[in-house]
Amino acid sequence: MSAEPALPGWQIRILYDAECPLCAREGRLLERLDAGRGQVDLEDISAPGFDASRYGLDPADLEARLHGVLPDGTIVQGVEVLARAYEAVDLGWLVAPARWPGVRWLLDRAYLWFARNRLRLTGREPRYCPRT
Repeated sequence: MSAEPALPGWQIRILYDAECPLCAREGRLLERLDAGRGQVDLEDISAPGFDASRYGLDPADLEARLHGVLPDGTIVQGVEVLARAYEAVDLGWLVAPARWPGVRWLLDRAYLWFARNRLRLTGREPRYCPRT
């Protein structure tokens, strides 16, 4: 009888930049909403010793946009990370419109603009990729 590997207790691990004031604020909000249930796990990509290759990712890609890891190892990005995080803290109704095709298209575009500009907006320089 072979034992299947146990899945983690969290529903999503968010790979976020704790040095980004906006990202850190969102992370703290999600932690409060999670209320110690462990459904959302945050991992700081700016922490010393963080290794992006652990997830098969490039540090510049992580810096460029939000990534999340699902319990089965699947990587999700951008708006999908936030939608899954809010679903994990039982606020799926709040992000349900993010699943609607027209709304999702707009949210994806808005998120991509934010992701391209977040370092500039927060007065920071890129660590891995040149500013374009």
